[in-house]
Amino acid sequence: MIPDSLKYEILVFGCGNLIFADDGFGYEVISKLEKMELPENVGIIDAGTGAPYYLMSLMDEECNTKKIIIVDIIDFQLPPGTLKILSTEDLTKIDKYTFDAHDMPLSDYLIKAKESGIDVTVIGCQAKRVTMPDIEVGLTDEVKASLDDAVKLVLEKINE
Repeated sequence: MIPDSLKYEILVFGCGNLIFADDGFGYEVISKLEKMELPENVGIIDAGTGAPYYLMSLMDEECNTKKIIIVDIIDFQLPPGTLKILSTEDLTKIDKYTFDAHDMPLSDYLIKAKESGIDVTVIGCQAKRVTMPDIEVGLTDEVKASLDDAVKLVLEKINE
């Protein structure tokens, strides 16, 4: 049985950990979206570091999801705060997506979701600083300045 949070046609996941500086980007985008009126078929999830759990559940045949939008930091050596829409092929080039704490690559789940017919979009923001394992709450100015544009990109993808 799939969780209630996954019973939407469109799901927006914010990934990352807000106690490691720019890794909190996904959380901050989700926080902004939660204050907006979105269509009834859109679910918003602060996935934190638990995205594999949610993505595994999407493979259930009871799942109604047709589109997923992931919001997360990336490292493509771009200027900090730069937003980039990634394809599933790009995901295998991101260390964060090729492994996780349970040796379950996030990229594998996203590729399988796409292969099963789910539209997959990843909106990445180039981080300036990720402090893990040291705790630092709050985004750098460059990443914080990209939040509104990231929200606009999510809204565009919802309406495509």
